[in-house]
Amino acid sequence: MNAPAAALVLAGGRSARLGGVDKATVEIDGIPLIDHVYAAVRGCAPIIAVGPDGIARSGIRVVREYPPFAGPAAAVAAGLAVLEGSEATETYLLACDLPRATELVAQLAEAPIPADADGVVAMDAEGRVQWLAGRYRISALQRAVAQHPEPAGLSMRKLFESLRLHTVDDAGTAVDLDTWAAIEDYRSTRKDHHA
Repeated sequence: MNAPAAALVLAGGRSARLGGVDKATVEIDGIPLIDHVYAAVRGCAPIIAVGPDGIARSGIRVVREYPPFAGPAAAVAAGLAVLEGSEATETYLLACDLPRATELVAQLAEAPIPADADGVVAMDAEGRVQWLAGRYRISALQRAVAQHPEPAGLSMRKLFESLRLHTVDDAGTAVDLDTWAAIEDYRSTRKDHHA
């Protein structure tokens, strides 16, 4: 029996495009965005969230990237440090602003990581790789982080440039809500579907 996958949820950004409102707390269908993500990974062990104390929930360990607001690469490094010694060999790596996280995780769970690849990541309709919507071999992430001992301010593209990633069409499940326009658009589309 394989150990369950771990989960790393990144929620340490400044949410500058939301005027400083913490996007993890923005509600979709009456539920904070980050709780949509936590629900998607509840079968994972361990679940580590990187960000402020306010994202803490039962059963989830919260750590902070150093320095705070140092960017997603620093957050990945902080989360991986806590995974040292875990029995998990794979981890989901997810942004905190994925309202369709449950569908996304189910989609990623069905796509085995090919033997010659380091991870499976979602690709959106425009052909953009969604680094923070994927499942990765933990050993590959550790190698990537080890190549960049000063990850503060590093882009995800640079951090992951050595990884061999298998992409899957996200079918809209990796939609992320990092602007008010995106949030309002998503909310109005949801209302249309429920009307």
